Amino acid sequence: MPTDGPDLRHHGDAEVRDDGAALVDLAVNVRADTPPAWLREVIAGSLSGLAAYPDGRRARAAVAARHGVGAERVLLTAGAAEAFVLLARALKVRHPVVVHPQFTEPEAALRDAGHTVGRVLLRETDGFRLDPSAVAEDADLVVIGNPTNPTSVLHPAGVLARLARPGRTLVVDEAFMDAVPGEREALAGRTDVPGLVVLRSLTKTWGLAGLRVGYVLAAPETVGELERAQPLWPVSTPALAATEACVAPRALAEAAHAAHRVAADRAHLVAGLSRVPGVRVVTPAEGPFVLVRLPHAAAVRRRLRALGFAVRRGDTFPGLGEEWLRLAVRDRVTTGSFLRALERAIGAAEG
Repeated sequence: MPTDGPDLRHHGDAEVRDDGAALVDLAVNVRADTPPAWLREVIAGSLSGLAAYPDGRRARAAVAARHGVGAERVLLTAGAAEAFVLLARALKVRHPVVVHPQFTEPEAALRDAGHTVGRVLLRETDGFRLDPSAVAEDADLVVIGNPTNPTSVLHPAGVLARLARPGRTLVVDEAFMDAVPGEREALAGRTDVPGLVVLRSLTKTWGLAGLRVGYVLAAPETVGELERAQPLWPVSTPALAATEACVAPRALAEAAHAAHRVAADRAHLVAGLSRVPGVRVVTPAEGPFVLVRLPHAAAVRRRLRALGFAVRRGDTFPGLGEEWLRLAVRDRVTTGSFLRALERAIGAAEG
């Protein structure tokens, strides 16, 4: 891993470890108050089966049914992060490209696997929106998030589909798509886009980051290549039980309700931020987080910690710098307290 440039291995959880454990967490994009009690009961109920090796067939079939595809198009993974490692190690690619700013683990995994990675840097002046022509024609692997972490931009599905080419693998990270009302612009379940690989995570909406739950949707031959790169029994029995539960109709209805609540809470946060002098918000935001730019952001972030709040620094994302912060969407009471702390932190940084 190169030592120059942004720290691709820095993630939001670093803000709330050790001395940050007692802070109000706006750094990690996991939905608050999760997992719900019913999901904890499902996971606890699976523990009686730990003596047997994990059998993922039921969970795989449940994911396939949820997206209306055959089970041969589904690969269960230990979180979406494992999928990035599998893609980097298993696929025979020569010119991988990652569209930034976005989640940095795909590029880190590609570099660890020995690939030279090209970057397409989206610009603030364009609202961090993608022009497909910016991606080189010879790119045989393209990775993009939708909605994108950290910009909260939701790219139109038609725009992303234009990236598809014969001989190219198009990886769309939809880890936060279930936080978008109606999952509009989703490509999951599409079988008409050549080379499409969609990644999904169940850790964000359901609070399962510690369990590692995710899956891949792709053509059967791609699923086969990735599966051969996995170790035996890569997904634990509790994770399989959680996967099956989280794609059931009851869970999908609860997630849909949560997505609308997040949208309302995000609108409240954006409105409050717009009244804070010097703060610029990337809009329209469509994920469970927002990206903001403000002077002295590094000092503001340190002052916020002293006031009891953890936020995500932006300078570890390629294409951003020290003046950027990412803020997770929380309930209105938490947001109100945070906005008051933010005004104090800005005042202290400027003074």
